[in-house]
Amino acid sequence: MRFLTHSALETREFGIRLGERLAAGDVLCLSGELGSGKTTLTQGIAAGWGALDPVSSPTFVLVNEYARADGARLWHLDCYRLATGAQALALGLDDLIDAAQARPGGALVIEWPEHILEALPAERLTIRLQATEAESRLLTFEPRGARASALAQGLTA
Repeated sequence: MRFLTHSALETREFGIRLGERLAAGDVLCLSGELGSGKTTLTQGIAAGWGALDPVSSPTFVLVNEYARADGARLWHLDCYRLATGAQALALGLDDLIDAAQARPGGALVIEWPEHILEALPAERLTIRLQATEAESRLLTFEPRGARASALAQGLTA
């Protein structure tokens, strides 16, 4: 499944649509080169999900946490500086996944998932972002599992 956006605003708006559909325990993996729009997409996801604070890139802190009015959390991980899944697990990736599934729950957005493949949960939606022009982005969906497939289908319908 693929989707083409023609501007940063469209990428963000697509993220809003995705964020509105997130359920507790959802894991989104965003893959793409530097400048491909991963953080822009995440800003939309957080806005659609209902985050109370604006999103910034967690490149130097590795993980940012955003709250929603109902107490749910959205965690945004940047794995660019990690080399292995073991490093992600040592930093508490399993704890974040467990917290996302517990009440009130939340969701997890992971940038640069290819750095920690062996630590990723089996059920996840990977979105590959590719710059096709200065502002255009091709988003390719790779769902793994029933929930991720349903999420992807709902976005492309």
